[in-house]
Amino acid sequence: MPFYHKLGKIPPKRHTQFRKEDGSLYAEQLFGTIGFDGMSTNSYHEQRPTQVKAIKKQYSVAPKIAKANHIQSYRFRGFQVKPELDYLESRKAVLTNSDCTIILAAPQQSTTDYFYKNSDADELIFVHKGSGKLRTHLGNLDFKYGDYLVIPRGIIYKMDFDTEDNRLFIVESRRPIYTPKRYRNWFGQLLEHAPFCERDLRQPQELETHNESGEFLMKVKKQDDIFEMIYASHPFDVVGYDGYNYPYAFSIHDFEPITGRIHQPPPVHQTFETDAFVVCSFVPRLYDYHPDSIPAPYNHSNIDSDEVLYYVDGDFMSRNDIDAGHISLHPAGIPHGPHPGATERSIGQVKTDELAVMVDTFKPLQITEEALKIADEAYFKSWLE
Repeated sequence: MPFYHKLGKIPPKRHTQFRKEDGSLYAEQLFGTIGFDGMSTNSYHEQRPTQVKAIKKQYSVAPKIAKANHIQSYRFRGFQVKPELDYLESRKAVLTNSDCTIILAAPQQSTTDYFYKNSDADELIFVHKGSGKLRTHLGNLDFKYGDYLVIPRGIIYKMDFDTEDNRLFIVESRRPIYTPKRYRNWFGQLLEHAPFCERDLRQPQELETHNESGEFLMKVKKQDDIFEMIYASHPFDVVGYDGYNYPYAFSIHDFEPITGRIHQPPPVHQTFETDAFVVCSFVPRLYDYHPDSIPAPYNHSNIDSDEVLYYVDGDFMSRNDIDAGHISLHPAGIPHGPHPGATERSIGQVKTDELAVMVDTFKPLQITEEALKIADEAYFKSWLE
């Protein structure tokens, strides 16, 4: 995240002696990205973060592809994904390409007996149902309905849930996830025309520090395999850190919509970006105010990107028979637009209460076996009169 954050105890200068009360040194770690050129954090640990006792199981969690090449529009009924007790086992990949994987999850229990680290990808977790606490080695964040949790790759974390009824929409990104560059000045500050600002982004304020030795199970994702590793010290042993590379939260309810006299294109809803895909937030907003405006979106062809829309809540004006938790997939090169009757219904309407998350990828998405279990194979016919 491109602004500075400091938490806990740190020395006055980087890479200098920082001693405990007993005179021993804290263990410094540079937690960085893109070689030494990207965002980084300097953290200070009670014990060395390098102490691995054993490497146990290794198993694949690679998505199982059902359709690698297709041109069909789909609807997937996301809430038909069955809940699972374990957080990692609950994660079901539904769409994927070489840049990202889109996952649905319905975990019922908190992560208690292991720590998790995704070394393949940044994770963007949208909380559709549930609340709780994201616990990480760089601090904790409370979360609730409507929150995006941005977890950079390599962050060690656990998920603590308040109840058993949880629904998550997750995007794994093999590219770093940033706020859109057109919203920022050359210093990285969010500009006046941006639909959110730094005040809306929640940084960790609670640092959980343990100084314990023993055996601690870490599950590390690497090249679509999970490695179960035993660490000799508690992974949450950071006493302080500073830098730009840390987890943060942003609520979709804090996104301020950009509106106009006529229908605005999807980029006005952009919330996050990589060089391979964008993420947009559709939130309740006033409709267009030109006297002859048509609030419903115009028919359009995404010639060079696949469009995924995850429906969260409200009245989805441009679609017929769409409910919360549904996902629409409109592949590149195929025109799509409002369902029959939606254009006429929208004329004269003054606002929308829809809430949705959109992911547009610049490479085609492959459909997994898990996706076909919840697919509406006839959706592509839904534009017929």
